[in-house]
Amino acid sequence: MDPLGARSQFVDIQTLPTWQQQLGEDGEEALQEKSDSLLSQQAFPSPFPFRPDINRKIMLFTGDIALLNCTAIVNTSNESLNDKNTVSDSIHQLAGPELRDELLKLKGCRTGEVKLTKGFNLAARFIIHTVGPKYKTKYRTAAESSLYSCYRNVMQLAAEQSMASVGFCVVNTAKRGYPLEDATHIAFRTVRRFLENHGNSIEAVVFAVSETEEVVYKKVLPLYFPRSKEEEKACLPLIPADIGNSEGEPVVPERQIRIAEKPGTLEDDSEEESLESDLGQVGNHAFARMEGDVDKQRKLILQGQMSEAAMQKQHQRKRLLSEAVCVLSLWLCVSPGVDMCGRTVMVVVGRNIPVTLIDLEKALLYFIHVMDHITVKEYVMVYFHTLTGEHNHLDSDFLKNLYGIVDAKFKKNLKAFYYVHPTFRSKVSTWFFTTFSVSGMKDKVRYLDSLHQLFTCIRPEQIDIPPFVLEYDTRSFLRIIIFLDLFK
Repeated sequence: MDPLGARSQFVDIQTLPTWQQQLGEDGEEALQEKSDSLLSQQAFPSPFPFRPDINRKIMLFTGDIALLNCTAIVNTSNESLNDKNTVSDSIHQLAGPELRDELLKLKGCRTGEVKLTKGFNLAARFIIHTVGPKYKTKYRTAAESSLYSCYRNVMQLAAEQSMASVGFCVVNTAKRGYPLEDATHIAFRTVRRFLENHGNSIEAVVFAVSETEEVVYKKVLPLYFPRSKEEEKACLPLIPADIGNSEGEPVVPERQIRIAEKPGTLEDDSEEESLESDLGQVGNHAFARMEGDVDKQRKLILQGQMSEAAMQKQHQRKRLLSEAVCVLSLWLCVSPGVDMCGRTVMVVVGRNIPVTLIDLEKALLYFIHVMDHITVKEYVMVYFHTLTGEHNHLDSDFLKNLYGIVDAKFKKNLKAFYYVHPTFRSKVSTWFFTTFSVSGMKDKVRYLDSLHQLFTCIRPEQIDIPPFVLEYDTRSFLRIIIFLDLFK
């Protein structure tokens, strides 16, 4: 109330219900029934477990962010900090002309970064200005990383400035074209991870949305901030495969591939023994097991609270995981280019599949993890059968199981399967498999006897081809030339 007794237009966040308080009894009963039916399907613990202490910090407010009396509110703008959008216009109108003068002194802001100003006539003491990315499907990865930086940098600045509360608008404006639901996932997981790892000093995070945005926010919030064990179980199957790293930052699997000096070969017997133990670690990393927070472990090391044995175990785990993922990624990778139709190219190298050494279930997990973000749009696969042996052949039951487990988008968006350097036996096996075991694949398989045929579909500069495949193809071509010369 102001001195004259008039009701204030500003909103006191202390009067807003927390996210934890918004779960009604009826909702709990519905979630209990749903979670019981899904319980048997659970394979892994939730990466975002029920944390009432965090939920009490989260608030969802439908209304004008400029009215909140948070320590700081977020303004989404453009690189010149003079964007015209609903959020900015409201903030400028209530803050007064001093804000515009202050922004001129800042000389802009880069995408993903933040700038701080006073709140002037607002109830909030500060305004944190950030610039969301422009979204284009072709540059999706860059957009995800930039949007993550927006939310992460806001939270980082709030913690560094000892701010008790921060109010978020929807950073991705419609003008910039970022899909609302995709952006919401990034926003929630980034805030969640920050509160887990570094958010002790932050008492409240308010998400201010419009009525249209509220629907999406209420849909996605339970995935990252479940309000009960039942809601945690019910939402687990709905969590995307790509949940980022320990800080919520987007992870690009193909950028993690480490190139070995001689892929597909083993130096000595000792390496072969270690290879089997290394591959045993795949499926036990953070994606499958949701490993403990790395930042907290490093903090313990610096404080001298972690034993030498624990430090050695942690170092060994990182090494084993790195080597294990490297081995699997030798046979599955994303090509840097596209085919003639602009579709993403996935490459599978048959000779590099160590079938006798790896756990196929864990290999299946890795395959789905890598492919999940690729298959949201049309793609093609190139399988190099070149110089494969019996020990490289995947069992038909495993392939049938793989085809049955993957989502519909894997099958629908796969437009072609290029089978390079097939043998007569492999053609027969593939025909039987695609005819009697799986449906819808037979018409997508293209047998290519040479790279020249492949290059009519995919330009040479658009695909990474292993050196031994190039050498084999060259030798085969020369043999054909010599053979034809003999009959002249």
